[in-house]
Amino acid sequence: MVNIEIDNSSGFCFGVTTAIQKAEEELAKGNRLYCLGDIVHNGQECERLKKLGLITINHDEFAQLHHVKVLLRAHGEPPATYELAQKNSIEIIDATCPVVLRLQKRIKQEYDNSSTDKQIVIYGKNGHAEVLGLVGQTNGQAIVIEGMSEVDRLDFNKDIRLYSQTTKSLDEFRQIVEYIREHISPDATFEYHDTICRQVANRMPNIRKFASSHDLIFFVCGRKSSNGKILYHECKQVNPNSHLIDQPGEIDQELLKGVQSIGICGATSTPKWLMEECKKVILKEK
Repeated sequence: MVNIEIDNSSGFCFGVTTAIQKAEEELAKGNRLYCLGDIVHNGQECERLKKLGLITINHDEFAQLHHVKVLLRAHGEPPATYELAQKNSIEIIDATCPVVLRLQKRIKQEYDNSSTDKQIVIYGKNGHAEVLGLVGQTNGQAIVIEGMSEVDRLDFNKDIRLYSQTTKSLDEFRQIVEYIREHISPDATFEYHDTICRQVANRMPNIRKFASSHDLIFFVCGRKSSNGKILYHECKQVNPNSHLIDQPGEIDQELLKGVQSIGICGATSTPKWLMEECKKVILKEK
């Protein structure tokens, strides 16, 4: 009999859980509710909420709305979004993750107290919703670097203040810190703030242990998920027989042949119900 295990530590982080709960509560009242961007980087969960009545919009569509309710997801938004909402009499249901909110405030404080020569640097993914919200705290002046390969873009003769998107790799963040320390001019100052969410970082040792304890791993995750890519990479490193899937229909039946132990895990944006659906599909085949 094949053993199929779902990783207990996988599934929504508290920020995503709160955002979805707020959406469900509002929709249960029968109210029309818009969400600015995908509420979570998981197509299956977005589709479930769409059926409940959630209307996902982009920023251009948001700018055309008046006198409606709009939910801001866990990723957060720049100040301009709140200003536009006030101007257009839009009621904001703010589901910004508390960890992201604290980071936004720290970066805004840094920017407000900065000299023109100081570089505010964010280690994160260009264009990511959270990063856009962070850069917005600096009126677009922050420098975004995606990894070690881009650190050389910085001016090491000027002061540097380094922050991180909450879902980035802790190991690479530390590498960037060391590189800047080694290259910063004696006449410039360098300060860094480890703002990586431990709900993601702490999952890495757990998911490595989980992946190494099974013959086959299915990592269930939306293609847009930033932390999903990081966690999947951890699985792949310890277990080459790890496969990223978006939904149960992507399970390759050929992979199930001859394996005795199958693990199912996912990102902080992966719902538990979706991992359960994957387990059901595997059991049906077995």
